[in-house]
Amino acid sequence: MEQSVKLTEYSHGAGCGCKISPMLLDEILETTRENIVYPELLVGNSNKDDAAAFDLGNGTSVLSTTDFFMPIVDDAFTFGKIAATNALSDIYAMGGRPLMAISIFGWPIDKLSADVAQQVIDGGRAVCEDAGIPLAGGHSIDSPEPIFGLAATGLVDNKNLMTNDGAKAGCKIFLTKPLGIGILSTAQKQKKIEEDDIEPAIEAMTTLNKIGADLAPLDGVVAMTDVTGFGLLGHLTEICEASGINARVLFNKVPLLPKVEHYRQLGCIPGGARKNFASYGEKISEMTQQQREILCDAQTSGGLLVIVKPEGVDAFKKVASEYGFDLEPIGETLPKNDGPLVEVV
Repeated sequence: MEQSVKLTEYSHGAGCGCKISPMLLDEILETTRENIVYPELLVGNSNKDDAAAFDLGNGTSVLSTTDFFMPIVDDAFTFGKIAATNALSDIYAMGGRPLMAISIFGWPIDKLSADVAQQVIDGGRAVCEDAGIPLAGGHSIDSPEPIFGLAATGLVDNKNLMTNDGAKAGCKIFLTKPLGIGILSTAQKQKKIEEDDIEPAIEAMTTLNKIGADLAPLDGVVAMTDVTGFGLLGHLTEICEASGINARVLFNKVPLLPKVEHYRQLGCIPGGARKNFASYGEKISEMTQQQREILCDAQTSGGLLVIVKPEGVDAFKKVASEYGFDLEPIGETLPKNDGPLVEVV
């Protein structure tokens, strides 16, 4: 076992911060091809949802998603756990439960040994076991940088399917994990972080969003997505655009990981945060530098952003408490208006 290997030194980006910016992705996905309608495809790419949903005709749909990235931590086993946790999050965010996964694996075989690669796969397998599913196979390539993730398959009752277009005005906005993962992981990559300060981020990134499958059946939960590479504001913007609403975020109510502000002031701002703001900043109200750098921070394996009707808040909090979460609203949804799509106060 090669304990001295630091995986982040072999990648140009980190975690979901590797994502192509929302603006450039929109350009890439534009097509001149005729849009063929598949009636059984209940959810595709039109509203930028977390997974595709294909109706099986028996009241349930199969969910399909994939997610992979380059190392966000140095330890190989932990990298595997984070990547797998992040990939399975898309299934939970759609209200489903995973059935199985297969791995997506790229490895620079001329730079890193096979036993380090094995630790990455073992980390992914450990998370799949925690989720109660098999890591049933996969595909590998020789690549210039380490890459790992999963293609995951899940199942959801159609009545519980969570999509970006289900939000209504007058709802409360909740977030199940604190922000700041991008800032702390950048501090680690820049070798500025104290050893213990990255641990809360690792704990958050390796915590499965299983709660999503138990929140989806609640009558008061109307929309849900996970917060990853596009930051809190990016994923909230997607919900607002798909649902035809506006939103207000109360910055001082947004939970943060410990020491985030300390490392933000040291300049540990991931490039993904800047790309995010450049992509959707014109849709957001005027922000301070602090608000911009935190709310656009590219998260890896972040929490669930949940839109809850006022009458459903108590039931939502009850389920959250069963998972050990003490959650308060970080904002509210508003009727569609001519102001900024998302107001930050």
